[in-house]
Amino acid sequence: MADEIDYRLYGNDMQVVEIELDGGEGVRAEAGAMLYMDGAIEMQTSSGGGLFKGFKRMLTGESFFITTFLNREKERRKVAFAAPFPGRILPLDLGQLGGSILCQKDSFLAAARGIEIEVAFTKKLGAGLFGGEGFILQKLQGDGLAFVHAGGTLLERELRDGEVLMVDTGCLCALATSVDYDIKFVGGFKNALLGGEGLFLARLEGPGKVYLQSLPLSRLADRILEAGRVTRVQAGGPDKD
Repeated sequence: MADEIDYRLYGNDMQVVEIELDGGEGVRAEAGAMLYMDGAIEMQTSSGGGLFKGFKRMLTGESFFITTFLNREKERRKVAFAAPFPGRILPLDLGQLGGSILCQKDSFLAAARGIEIEVAFTKKLGAGLFGGEGFILQKLQGDGLAFVHAGGTLLERELRDGEVLMVDTGCLCALATSVDYDIKFVGGFKNALLGGEGLFLARLEGPGKVYLQSLPLSRLADRILEAGRVTRVQAGGPDKD
């Protein structure tokens, strides 16, 4: 049974979620997500379910540790978590979503104590000539509130039974566990080299909710790196890429 927490969202493009905890309540988050907390809040950092779960997260590029923020006093206390880059924070009541949801590894922000956080799906995207990065989904399971972050604009789609949606892998934020998902290679050598949309797409088949993000962290990072490369070239410096 997850703790019943109260929350408030601040901001528009760089949001903060402030969570108010009754005495004895707690919230879990990835290491480094916390913005501020009242002095009475106690931090407990652990592997979040044993060494195996910790190593499993670490091998998929996640932090080994999960931090729990507990209110040990009788009075209500607050702890806040900040979005890591421009976008929207999405509150999800897992009790109203069938008890679980899947989200991208970079999307999870925080969840009420009692929500289980596990790696649900891992797939290596590409190798050799084309490179590629991993596609990792986390499963949040329980009956309380969880918070995920969507980069850029947040879009919500309700897929009908059998309806198929093809999505850039980085633009998938979260999806209901009723949605069937897989990774498909974009066929054709011309598509691979000239399409500009990447080599892999996520194939989603309804029924169920799908949450999309217009500016995933990977896309933002690519644009920043490219801008830095162009600036170096224009300045006459070495292009190390």
